[in-house]
Amino acid sequence: MDAQTPDRAQLPLWQAYPYMFEGPARVVAVDAEGGVILDRSLFYPAGGGQPGDTGALELDGRAIRVADARKAEGGVRLVLAEGERAPEVGAQVLQRLDEARRRAHMRMHTALHLLSVVIPLPVTGGQIGADKGRLDFDMPEAPADKDALEAQLNALVEANHPVTDEWISDAELEANPGLVKTMAVKPPMGAGQVRLVRIGAPDATVDLQPCGGTHVRFTGEIGPLRIGKIEKKGKMNRRVSLTFA
Repeated sequence: MDAQTPDRAQLPLWQAYPYMFEGPARVVAVDAEGGVILDRSLFYPAGGGQPGDTGALELDGRAIRVADARKAEGGVRLVLAEGERAPEVGAQVLQRLDEARRRAHMRMHTALHLLSVVIPLPVTGGQIGADKGRLDFDMPEAPADKDALEAQLNALVEANHPVTDEWISDAELEANPGLVKTMAVKPPMGAGQVRLVRIGAPDATVDLQPCGGTHVRFTGEIGPLRIGKIEKKGKMNRRVSLTFA
């Protein structure tokens, strides 16, 4: 699989270097609504249940607050906070992410992958937050022992498994549909390559699934977790909430 790994220089910065929380950039476009597009963005654009990053662009001694980041043609569109004035096209700026928020999203995103391991059922939806997250499962009946699931989850965290990524072709993913855990959302295809996130060593894999989000390097960085409410959301659907303990 790694033979197809793209050069990191060709990847978005937020994907190639998820622990890079500040860095220079050049403004390449400002749209009619004041949205800013940079040549290489550190800001993760909302998608896959993970919110867009927030932070600031520093220019000439002032900090221009970034309230959200969204996917856009040509890159990532930064939505500025109300009242902020966009920098001019061509301006050199320093990107600064809200590091604590990004790290929390990385921890929770990896934690939700682990949740899909201890509850090995099809995933019908999900959402990542800085304080809590959730997955919806095709689950006719609620788990009999929530405490046992929580213990299994925290054991995976404490084992400090490595978290890495690799790439496969669209055709390889089509030939291995079991890699896709989500029922409603299909991984992005059409570019020829699909990113997989692996938890665990290649010879002792805990989880392997397509994902475009940001993750921690080791599961031990997640910290203790608590499974919250398990709510019925339809005849066959149950929502499992997760928080940091």
